[in-house]
Amino acid sequence: MDLVTRLAVALAIGLLVGLERGWKTREEEDGQRAAGFRTFALSGLLGGIAAALSKVSDPIVLAAIFLGYLAVFAAFHWLEAKAEKSFSVTSVVAGALTFVLGAYAVLGELTVAIGAAVVMTLLLALRTQLHQWVASLKWQELRSVLILLAMTFLLLPFLPQQPVDPWGVLNLFEIWLFAIMIAAISFGGYVAVRILGDQLGVLVAAAAGGLASSTAATLSLARLGKAHPESAKLLSAGILIAGLVMALRVGVVAAVLNPALVLPLAVPIGALAVGLAVAAAFLLLTGNREKRSPKLEITNPLEIGTALKLAAFIAVVTIAAEFARRLIGSTAVLAVAAISGIADVDAVTVSMARAAGHMGLDVAALAIIIAVGVNTVSKAVIAAVTGGRAIGLYVGVASFVALIATGLGWFFVR
Repeated sequence: MDLVTRLAVALAIGLLVGLERGWKTREEEDGQRAAGFRTFALSGLLGGIAAALSKVSDPIVLAAIFLGYLAVFAAFHWLEAKAEKSFSVTSVVAGALTFVLGAYAVLGELTVAIGAAVVMTLLLALRTQLHQWVASLKWQELRSVLILLAMTFLLLPFLPQQPVDPWGVLNLFEIWLFAIMIAAISFGGYVAVRILGDQLGVLVAAAAGGLASSTAATLSLARLGKAHPESAKLLSAGILIAGLVMALRVGVVAAVLNPALVLPLAVPIGALAVGLAVAAAFLLLTGNREKRSPKLEITNPLEIGTALKLAAFIAVVTIAAEFARRLIGSTAVLAVAAISGIADVDAVTVSMARAAGHMGLDVAALAIIIAVGVNTVSKAVIAAVTGGRAIGLYVGVASFVALIATGLGWFFVR
């Protein structure tokens, strides 16, 4: 029965890939294409049967059948490509991979075979979208990703995984890993804006800006307020949404690095997020609806210089917090968090999450909350100075109410 199940999975893999390949060539007449729905379905089943035969005879059987299959499959596609003057080898690779996954479904883990088949089908189905995305890439973006990947997989393994400073707090491996993680989260928001463009307007860009840099998003949106005073409520809502996403990002990063911080942070951070969300919703519902939203540009957060600055800032805050704790006491860390929060909350989040063990959960959580609160105040000041009276009023009042809710949430947790 186990073999029958595995052969059924091998056939299902072929059917899944064949469905996508057959749909793509659905307008062609029978006999005008080298492989379609049935061919790929049979390819998956053939791979499964070949693997089953190799188990009861000799592994060379599987290799021989695969080479014969690949030769015939490639020959027919060569004839098709010659007739259509096409140079695509995708179907040949897809056919070979369908056979291999059918074989692996019999010999290996079913979940791995099924997962790989789903990923392959998605890649085949998203051909147009992937080509458009590659065409829209800028060289600076591609270079940044390649450099960061190289530094991650080539540099990270060689960094020491133990503290290198006399105080035992500066772990270069962890610091660089955290910087990469935060940059990757930020890049997710950047990619969202690059793919979606302006179709979803300022709000999507503001949310993505909260992932990349809520302070930068606030500055950009506030500047737009000067040129678009009629959009003051919309732009103010965008600033609040950027702050909301920033607060949620801080909570997620802290919880991932130190799950013990979930309980002390959930209510205060949640209260801040709810307060900002309610204020943003109110501004959107009462504001003027424009057919065309102002355009917000977000810079690439994966520039290698940005990642290096973030790593350096994390190291500085970590050492400063440890010095303050040793010389003055744990409460002095709160002052460090407040000063750091003016410019950035990620460094405080990372350093406090790592130091919560010897510093205490209450102090670490409060330091993170203070950094988020100070950062929220600083964004309100930026909005008022850069965006003018209306935006300053909307953002300032909303931030004040949200911070009161945060304070009440903290005292409730205590």
